[in-house]
Amino acid sequence: MRIMIAAAGSRGDVAPYTGLGAELRRAGHDVALAATGTFAPLARDAGLEFRSLPADTRVQGEVTGKRDLIRTAAAFITELGQGFADAVAQGTDLLLLSATTAPLGWHLTEATGTPSLGVYLQPTAPTGDFPPVVTGSRSLGRLANRATGRFALRMADRVYTQAAAQLRHRLALPPASPSEVRRRQERANWPILHGFSTILVPRPSDWRPGLDVVGNWWPRHDPADRLPAALKDFLAAGPRPVLVGFGSMASGHGERLSELAVHALRRAGLRGILQAGSAGLAADGDDVLTVGDVPHTLLFPRLAAVVHHGGAGTSAAALRAGVPAVTVPVAADQPFWAGRLAALGAATDPIPFRSLTAERLAARLHQAVKHQSHSRAAARASQHMATENGARQTLETIHRLTDT
Repeated sequence: MRIMIAAAGSRGDVAPYTGLGAELRRAGHDVALAATGTFAPLARDAGLEFRSLPADTRVQGEVTGKRDLIRTAAAFITELGQGFADAVAQGTDLLLLSATTAPLGWHLTEATGTPSLGVYLQPTAPTGDFPPVVTGSRSLGRLANRATGRFALRMADRVYTQAAAQLRHRLALPPASPSEVRRRQERANWPILHGFSTILVPRPSDWRPGLDVVGNWWPRHDPADRLPAALKDFLAAGPRPVLVGFGSMASGHGERLSELAVHALRRAGLRGILQAGSAGLAADGDDVLTVGDVPHTLLFPRLAAVVHHGGAGTSAAALRAGVPAVTVPVAADQPFWAGRLAALGAATDPIPFRSLTAERLAARLHQAVKHQSHSRAAARASQHMATENGARQTLETIHRLTDT
């Protein structure tokens, strides 16, 4: 069967699908990953066909408010939609759609009859258990959580208005608003698998049928991969260090964050590894090392703690390694995951990015490393995650739905 996984966003929004795709390929399927061009190497290293989607995830100019954010997102989605039909037309028997690409993929399913399945990295369906993950707000009570969840979906629909109209016109489909198409999918109990652990988000009991939590899809990495020699030497030279990294966030803040991180590490009496990331973190010294991209699976189990932005992938990787975290959420769904880690006891209370200081970071680091309760909570979560196999469960669902 020819399966196309469509994903869009930053590296954390795409990389997990390389592991899922590799599992499907091992099961005998032909798998393509459709994403923006920067992710071609990720797909090909995983042995997947790559299909390029237009659009650039890099923000042009300054985004200063919610209106700017919506306008920028709408422009990105509209450009993305231009190449979606072309990618599917290259040969597709089943579409696996991320939360970002699903509102485009539904139109392709309608026009071509190609079946589809949601493969989401975040929970998007309204529930009384928590407010929408993108709002970063605290629980408002069950009724208000559900109401704000429905409102968040309507706001997301607005982002797809122009893209959906253009795509439906190209596909010779009758006009239909994104809200109308989404509600049609919900009434049909369109299946969505969620690639995160039930230890972080148990399946809400008020979700409709067809929504399931299956466990993480882990980015594929080559078993032959090894840590760089300089990093191995640094790890062996003293006590377990702390990793500080902000992934694709905090661009333009590198110098300030680097100085702040080193000051906090030394204040807490800890060795540190700075992961450059988009922020461009960098520092030199006997007690600190700067690294680029390193597989989490190789590095995280050898750390005392991880300081990160609360992205879904990094949050899960730290838990999988049984390592406590200090989270500094910046935007989007990061406060949600940071709050979930803290509620488990596997992380300290989050430090909002705007409130980050060396003193606050040092205090949280001391708490995370010296208080064994956080390490014990992370270890318990790791044991739970070891019982889950998101890729395998997804494969079983695909075979059940397609009778293959």
